[in-house]
Amino acid sequence: MNGPVEISEEDPSPGLAAGRVGAASIAFLGLAAAAPIVTLVTVVPAVLADGAGPLVPWSFAAAGLLLLFFCGAQSAMIRRCPSAGAAYAQVVKGLGRPAGMAAAWLAIAGYHAIQFGLYALAGVAAAPLAQSFLGRGVPWWAVAAACWAVVALCGTMRIEVAAGVIGLFAVAQVAVLAGIGAANVLQPFGGRVTAESIRITDWTVLDRPAIGLLLAVAVLAFAGFESTAGYAEEGFQPRRSAGLGGCLAVLLIALLLGGLSWSMLVAAGPDRTAVVAEVRGADLLFDLAADRLAPWAVTLGRFMLLAGVVAALLALHQVITRYLFALGRERVLPAVLGNVRRRTAAPRAASVTQSLIAGSTLAGAYLAGAEPGPRTARWLIVGGVLSILLVLLLVAVAALLHLNRIPGPERAWGRFVAPVLSTVSLGVVAVLAFRDLPALLDMPAGYPLVRAIPGCLLGCVLLAVGHALLLRALRPVRYAGIGLAGAAVVITPSSPPTPPTPAAAHAEPGAPRIPRQRDPGAHRPERVTTRRSPGPE
Repeated sequence: MNGPVEISEEDPSPGLAAGRVGAASIAFLGLAAAAPIVTLVTVVPAVLADGAGPLVPWSFAAAGLLLLFFCGAQSAMIRRCPSAGAAYAQVVKGLGRPAGMAAAWLAIAGYHAIQFGLYALAGVAAAPLAQSFLGRGVPWWAVAAACWAVVALCGTMRIEVAAGVIGLFAVAQVAVLAGIGAANVLQPFGGRVTAESIRITDWTVLDRPAIGLLLAVAVLAFAGFESTAGYAEEGFQPRRSAGLGGCLAVLLIALLLGGLSWSMLVAAGPDRTAVVAEVRGADLLFDLAADRLAPWAVTLGRFMLLAGVVAALLALHQVITRYLFALGRERVLPAVLGNVRRRTAAPRAASVTQSLIAGSTLAGAYLAGAEPGPRTARWLIVGGVLSILLVLLLVAVAALLHLNRIPGPERAWGRFVAPVLSTVSLGVVAVLAFRDLPALLDMPAGYPLVRAIPGCLLGCVLLAVGHALLLRALRPVRYAGIGLAGAAVVITPSSPPTPPTPAAAHAEPGAPRIPRQRDPGAHRPERVTTRRSPGPE
């Protein structure tokens, strides 16, 4: 070989359109995927009932700080490789192709589990509204089918249209929650806001094993913000918009969860919050608002809960679609998933595929006579969030290795400090979460589901690694292209070629060797010639 050799099984299809969404739109996509209003209704009352008190808002603040470390590391990786594959492409750069496949499978499985859990919650969120306006209940499958139809319709639209719909829901959700929080603070229990609502007076509570569980719950409540990385190719600035959007999403979620949980303490009274939360349960947020606001405002809050579920379903649909598109573009999954609609540049085939998966699963649950409710939703969401937590940990480790192995423009913070802090903190949270899995699921330690979730995650990793090894054996060109965003595989000789002999000049050229992970051209992005510019800085 006298120069770089380009290998491709077939020409890549047109990619996603750049310059469609900005950092603010991407931040609202991440906010919607995290569904903070669902956390405030389903998680916060249970934690307050256990006596956590002022530790709850502080735990959300601590979780936001830890995840900002992760955002610093992920933003640096996005600047290196903006890709719709998000964690999949980033893990490939740092930990290799099999690990990248594991990240992709864990992400897709985790987002699907969270999505199905939200479909189970949709019926619960709609029940009070149906009883109020129709005077009768509505079966869960009817609400789930209506939500599925909205998601399937909006999923094939241009990303800026879908982002606009999600952003509208997200802004309305933030406005309503801010109004409820303000009412709680302006009309506190006992007529004044006391320091006990935020100050930890009994420091012995910090020694309880529950503090680890509380921190794990707080971090898991942010799951979904990391999906912002999947919109890097479509951002106004592909190397910056998604990273900035992720940081903004974390800050917004931390403010909402921390501020609203503190306002609930103020409204219920610091000394009686546990009793009130135990009695009112999931209706705590709305019951406290009903004591201070007009009935229409409480009804609007319940509408926002349902709207928050729909927005989360649509946001999760978008990020799953982009993972399927990235895998299809690289021919890891069927190539049709990598096609885009030329008029809208939306990954229509991947979107329709995800809709069919969700629709067939819901139909199967209905035909099987299932009656999903809050407990089923909790199991699914916890399992999915744990899967996403492992993906975050893989990304943090990959960033630490890749950014320091290949020199770049990053400073010490983005290259070393943020990846180290995020790796350590996410590793600790993962240990705490799996250690306290029975409490997260609200089940006895020996219950089969408690063992089934780690088993399913391990099985997902093993299947992904097996998939990667099978591609390496049977489709080496496709295997070499994993993580390259559909670009042709480029082999760059590491040393100048020797002058050919007269006999070699007339010989048939042999097939070039497929590069390994660390070979120039396959692992080092600065040596890879892509057919598509990543866009302006």
